Amino acid sequence: MSILEVEHIQKSFGHTQVLRDISFSLEQGQVLSVIGSSGSGKTTLLRCLNFLETPDGGTICVRGETIFDASDSARLTDTEIRRRRLHFGLVFQSFNLFPQYTALGNVILAKELLAKEEPDYRARKAQIHREAEEQGRELLTQMGLADRMDNYPHQLSGGQCQRVAIARALALQPDILCFDEPTSALDPELTGEVLRVIRELADHNTTMIIVTHEMAFARDVASQVIFMDDGRILEAGDPRQVLEHPREERTRQFLSRFSQG
Repeated sequence: MSILEVEHIQKSFGHTQVLRDISFSLEQGQVLSVIGSSGSGKTTLLRCLNFLETPDGGTICVRGETIFDASDSARLTDTEIRRRRLHFGLVFQSFNLFPQYTALGNVILAKELLAKEEPDYRARKAQIHREAEEQGRELLTQMGLADRMDNYPHQLSGGQCQRVAIARALALQPDILCFDEPTSALDPELTGEVLRVIRELADHNTTMIIVTHEMAFARDVASQVIFMDDGRILEAGDPRQVLEHPREERTRQFLSRFSQG
């Protein structure tokens, strides 16, 4: 059974149709790279998966459970949306760290906020904080930031901030980790730092969806690649087939802008 099944997702903003009949599936441990020009719908797709936007049509299933069905008119509560959002961890291109929290504080914040909704939170508050902090320290150490846990975002480089953001996304143990152009705001050296972390996650069987313009990285790490154009999946398949021998003229035009390494 696929870990993720996305079927016929549609999304419009006003009269502009941003996603048109998007369908794909993902197996446990696979890495899906999503490529395409700006405005092709890549970020909107991730936001729909993460319940930051609501699709106008289609279904999303995770591990056989339908977590979104546009034909279901029942309105989800905020608590239910948060529960379903836990299937996906989202790493934003501009980090989106909270400046008033340290690196460790950013990583453990979501877990502590979610715990407050549990009926036994008051009785277990100290234990919850201790466990969240222990996990946060382990994740930041995994990200190579053992000596930066008490630093605030303004004291960190862009690459370090993005690694904190990855640790934060992993803290809630999502089924699928999503990256929205995670290196677009970084210089080449810092880009390498972040890509190394993502490669390590792939080596550890982490299921991921990565919106990226790093074509050589997509070719080497992805299990499959989809090329989006004008809100549609225009081409999909094996990375080397799509990136080195694309069938569609629009795919070839897009890839002509990038070095394949």
